[in-house]
Amino acid sequence: KKIEALAGQRVIAASAGTKHSLALTADGAVWSFGDGGYGKLGHGNEQRQLMPKKIEGLLQVVAVSVQAHHTVAIAADGAVFAWGKGE
Repeated sequence: KKIEALAGQRVIAASAGTKHSLALTADGAVWSFGDGGYGKLGHGNEQRQLMPKKIEGLLQVVAVSVQAHHTVAIAADGAVFAWGKGE
């Protein structure tokens, strides 16, 4: 099913875990949705997001990866960001 909340965004990569997913857009922004347990969506809380929500403060990302309880993003400058269980 098409994700209407990302309409107008040019998604260049996506990663899906057991209960959450990420979309990386051409402008380097990261959008997350699904189960928010352990803070794995990156919004500073554990709330579930049924629709993709942009992760604020995460800029110029070039790669993303999702696992069951954590998330990783790599920025254009080589910085690595991780959040969720065991961050």
